Amino acid sequence: MRAAIAQLLPELRASARMLTRSRAEADDLVQDAVLRMLRNLDSFEPPPELAHDMHAALRPWALTVLRNAFREGWRRAKREQDHRDTRGPDIPPPPAEQETAHELRDLARSLARLTPTLREALVLVAARGLSHEEAAAICNVPVGTMKARVSRARKALADDLAPVMG
Repeated sequence: MRAAIAQLLPELRASARMLTRSRAEADDLVQDAVLRMLRNLDSFEPPPELAHDMHAALRPWALTVLRNAFREGWRRAKREQDHRDTRGPDIPPPPAEQETAHELRDLARSLARLTPTLREALVLVAARGLSHEEAAAICNVPVGTMKARVSRARKALADDLAPVMG
């Protein structure tokens, strides 16, 4: 199971990066989540339908642990978050055209303006490619709630980016 957790590290880092908007915070979050998973490894029971594929069985659990670690840290630092809300993620611009780099920064800033709940829903479904059902299970909410969050997040991004792109 430790090997399966190691295989999940790139995906956990990418998810953490989208949630935290910072490389250093993402690394800390992944480290915290992995420590929690390792501490609770003996209590993890893979779903019977995924018992043959430990990577697939651990994925939802790992993303849930990561999400819970993020939320706990977010609640703890809520009062200190004002300075982060005005700053976008530290996404290095791709070696593409300058216009594309600006569009990515605008998107990152718009994502940063979303509430953590909406950003999390959008990241799980749009960026991580999970189904609404899988994302709802990870967030422990009804599927309809997850669909509504994704829809509100997409609308908020579209509204926020409309003046920039228009």
